[in-house]
Amino acid sequence: MRPVSKPRAMLLVLGFAVVATAVAVFGNVFATRAYLDQAATRGETTLRLAVAALTGHMSRFEPLPALIADHDDIVALVADPDNASLRIRANAYLKEINQLLKSSDIYVMLIGGDTIAASNYDAPLSFVGQNFSYRPYYQDAAEGKQGRFFALGTTSLKRGYYFSSPVHVGGQIRGVVVFKVDIEPIEASWKSDEYEIVVTDPEGIIFMSGRPEWLYAGLLPLTRERLDRTAASRRYANATLRELPVRAGLQGVHRMMNLMADKSEREYLVVEEPMPEAGWTVSVLLDTSSARSQAMTSVLAALLLLGLAGLLGAVVLQRRARLAERMEMQRTAREELEHRVEERTADLASVNSQLELEVAERRATEVQLRQTQADLIQAGKLAALGQMSAALSHEFNQPLAAVKTYADNAAILIDRKRTGEARDNVARILALTDRMASISRHLRNFARKPNERLGPVELDEVVRDTLEIVAWRLKAADADVRIDLGTEPLIVRAGSVRLQQVLVNILSNAADAVEGLENRTIELTARQADACIEIIVRDHGSGVPEAISSRIFDPFFSTKGVGKGLGLGLSISYNIIKDFGGNLSVQNHAGGGAVFRIQLTAMKAVASEAAE
Repeated sequence: MRPVSKPRAMLLVLGFAVVATAVAVFGNVFATRAYLDQAATRGETTLRLAVAALTGHMSRFEPLPALIADHDDIVALVADPDNASLRIRANAYLKEINQLLKSSDIYVMLIGGDTIAASNYDAPLSFVGQNFSYRPYYQDAAEGKQGRFFALGTTSLKRGYYFSSPVHVGGQIRGVVVFKVDIEPIEASWKSDEYEIVVTDPEGIIFMSGRPEWLYAGLLPLTRERLDRTAASRRYANATLRELPVRAGLQGVHRMMNLMADKSEREYLVVEEPMPEAGWTVSVLLDTSSARSQAMTSVLAALLLLGLAGLLGAVVLQRRARLAERMEMQRTAREELEHRVEERTADLASVNSQLELEVAERRATEVQLRQTQADLIQAGKLAALGQMSAALSHEFNQPLAAVKTYADNAAILIDRKRTGEARDNVARILALTDRMASISRHLRNFARKPNERLGPVELDEVVRDTLEIVAWRLKAADADVRIDLGTEPLIVRAGSVRLQQVLVNILSNAADAVEGLENRTIELTARQADACIEIIVRDHGSGVPEAISSRIFDPFFSTKGVGKGLGLGLSISYNIIKDFGGNLSVQNHAGGGAVFRIQLTAMKAVASEAAE
């Protein structure tokens, strides 16, 4: 094996540089395009939601002007506009409807544009007496059409969308009803750090935006024709119109826009959709800095990996060179050793004897190590048996107490010849006996990960069975359990018996916590959030001291007196919930008492009962 020559090393370095340059150039182009595609997909989703919200908000109010125009008070007022009593009734009606619908303003105009009634008739800036004949929504309604227009109010200086409808009296158009909708609530929901949503009119002027400083600014050049058309309808009242310093372009299939703001330039990816009925164009502007940073990070990661690969290759080549040198040295040493082999024969024999002695000692040590390992395994088994026996003693206390209660009740019922009720108590005893057998079977696997099949479990059935088990304990503590499982059935991924064990332990601890207190209420609630179902048990006791909160789930840890518990309930419950793939935690409530939270995976439907 020969070492790597210098010319060959130079070729390798040159090839590595070429590959790194190609990765930096073409990788950046590919990564940028991929991340911009992802950003465009997110933008299209946001755009669809924004358009749907706007369309839905507008469609709620579109038919209302026509309905108001058919109202008897409005028709009578338009037919007799000088009647003072009719004006009072119309003003009161419009104000009541405006408050009920939570719209911006409603007002009635005569042909000619004079406003004779309005929902804000008693406001400082009332529309009554104002003339809006220059507005397109009036002109459309005066011609018998349903008008639609968006603008900045010349009186209120508030932006809104106007719906109008003609008022017919005796088959003639004698007036116009206008309904103004406030758009600011929708606009307020658009604030985001990832994107900007803007709505522009046919002249390219921004009418709605999550950034107030962009309002009444043009994304298109404000030519004289555009300004004249805007001024004719007084769409933006006396607002100052200006052009945003933007520079548009394309990158692949994506529209890009560079905007100068605060002496810095920001690049946006533009996704837009027209709303022909409203005369709007809704655009979502996504800041590309994140996509370009991600692309740069990906390229740097690729270059780093390439550098690591090159470094690894250099190390391999260097090791090969050193190995070649070492082999040459070994060949020389071997030739020298052949001349001295006879002199070292005696020494080699001595070394062999010493090696045999070391091998014998090592074998003896290995035998002793295996014996020690066997003793440790046996000790581990004995410890596990002790833990399981203690756990069985703890877990059977509550069901056995319930069995005793049912048995005593059955005896009394038999004496009173109420055999039907006594037979029901016996059936409950049999069910509890089966349950204890199932608990015993699962506690055998407490020290190792259970291999039973989990499946969908209906939470309301588990809670009902749990309350039957702990009923005697709740009664002894005079505790009141309030259950709230919502209106929809909740189904979790678990085992029904072991989930009952967890709830029995937690409810029993809650009963201990509230016993003897003034407020003995225990609350058990459950709600679904996305793919998770959270079960919350809260008591109104003294809570969990901060000093022991980190050890409360440890085996054999208990704050109860001697003979009142082994300290295994919460430890067993914690391991059961972990076996289900969930989480069990505890914290103190701000209003007092402890709050236990059980988080389990939600399932769609119960195909069959979960294996236990």
